[in-house]
Amino acid sequence: MTDKKFFADDHETWGHKWGYKDSRFILNEDRTVSMTGDRYELCGSKMPDFIPYVEEMLDIKISLEDQLSEVDKKQVNPPNINESFFAEIKKEFPQDRYSLKDEDRLIHSHGQTTSEEVYKILYSTIERTVDLVFYVESDDETKQLINLAKEHKVCLVPFGGGTSVSSALKIPKGETRMVVSVDLRRMNKVEWINEKDRRICVQAGITGSDLEAWLGERGYCVGHEPDSVELSTLGGWIATNASGMKKNRYGNIEDIVENVTMISPKGIIEQVEPLARASIGFKPQNILFGSEGNLGIITKAILKIHEKPKVKKYNSVMFKNWETGVEFLYNLSRTNFIPSSVRLVDNVQFRFGQALKPRTEGLMKIKANIQKFFVLNVKGFNADEMCATTFVMEGTSSEVRYQEKNILALAKKHGGMVGGSGNGKRGYLLTFAIAYVRDFLTDFHIIGETMETTVPWSKIDEVCKAATETLFELHAKHNVPGKPYISYRIPQIYHTGVCIYFMLGMSVKNIPHSEDLFGNIEHAIRKVIMDHGGSISHHHGVGKLRKDFMDATLSDSSIELIKDMKSAHDPGNVFGIGNGIFAK
Repeated sequence: MTDKKFFADDHETWGHKWGYKDSRFILNEDRTVSMTGDRYELCGSKMPDFIPYVEEMLDIKISLEDQLSEVDKKQVNPPNINESFFAEIKKEFPQDRYSLKDEDRLIHSHGQTTSEEVYKILYSTIERTVDLVFYVESDDETKQLINLAKEHKVCLVPFGGGTSVSSALKIPKGETRMVVSVDLRRMNKVEWINEKDRRICVQAGITGSDLEAWLGERGYCVGHEPDSVELSTLGGWIATNASGMKKNRYGNIEDIVENVTMISPKGIIEQVEPLARASIGFKPQNILFGSEGNLGIITKAILKIHEKPKVKKYNSVMFKNWETGVEFLYNLSRTNFIPSSVRLVDNVQFRFGQALKPRTEGLMKIKANIQKFFVLNVKGFNADEMCATTFVMEGTSSEVRYQEKNILALAKKHGGMVGGSGNGKRGYLLTFAIAYVRDFLTDFHIIGETMETTVPWSKIDEVCKAATETLFELHAKHNVPGKPYISYRIPQIYHTGVCIYFMLGMSVKNIPHSEDLFGNIEHAIRKVIMDHGGSISHHHGVGKLRKDFMDATLSDSSIELIKDMKSAHDPGNVFGIGNGIFAK
């Protein structure tokens, strides 16, 4: 939140890859892995076990001399300029509001979907780029821009942090109009705060990290912490119906937001006087959650805020196997001491975390060996079956003590062994490294992706087993080298079910159009997940990646209702990005 004008191609982030330019994983000559910079706790340490872990899991050999080369001169199609529209833009707005630069346009033409977007942008090419980037700075400018687009038949695409993993930013095939990406990140101000009512009005382009920093200085928080919190924006959270890791305490985005302001081709959509709750009949703002850029531009929202918790504590528990961990979570979900966040990782993901531990020397190494001996030989855990649960507990000191005491007592009943606060904290900090790991491995011919779903308690094992079997079957069918990688965790629990978060990967060396093959395999796994009781998505959204499954998600009349609303409010399809049910 500075006075300097933001431009996406002159920023501290990579642009096409994930994250910040000062942070990346590198392979050293001694085959250890390091993370550059000092932004994360992993930075500056050598991790000797990660490459052996990857080689074992994928049954491949990684070499410093065999890396993919990123395309230096990336192909960008010439801008398709609507001359009458552009003449009005130049007439009505200062020159610093818009950009025709190739790199700026390219950055705004993709999200972070691995196979559909990132892999192609780094090593190949994407089919279509936006024609102009517009950095909107106010509601009035947004209205003016929409009116000009409507008048001159131009397509507008809202853009937040560019962190979507659903191909939501992919320009639809067959779109012949000029396409303008509308970047909201200059609209990143707090408009007002009401400390008595615990509410705040914030512009939609603010990132999660900036929002929490601003509130933290004043003793408050919103508490919405998705894995992308550093880069994703408030508007993007609403547009994708996002979920944060601390939803047990603060709620998902639909619980946090009291009012949304969207500017559409026919005006402003909002609740004029938002209250804690109101029975007002239909609530139009509810359709804005998950709207994915199809209806208009979200410019601001009113959110609930909370006093920063006086105490924040981590802990962890290890269980002998996945089934025991799931049973523990199920029983925890029936209690009154559910922590702000709880996560269960399977054995493969547990070992992934262990592989990213720094090298230990001297007394630390001796201590680690003793702990390992105790876990495996004294407690009788199997290194190839054990899994881990991590917790974040927040509140007053008495609240946290109550939660921790009861959580650990329940874990003990399930044969759990306490792993300590250090391992708990580390488990959460690894969250911010996973996307960097993806980009690192991609250089070595390894494609990786995450996918998530909501599953009833009774279907957890069935869904995990079906997804795993399908991946191995398709991997063998297509003669992909080595072995496929799949791990899963439960990052969210609900009364009736859970979110399961999968990590998939495979080596695709010497496979032509490997990104397309990977995308097809991922698509098949999604179908199997849904066939066995899982949802289309828990928090990533639909975009274009999961469009084929909308018929199995909503009834025909539900789809017709939404399409009729869109047609009535945006008859010229100004917002023609075509996500979800509007994807073709």
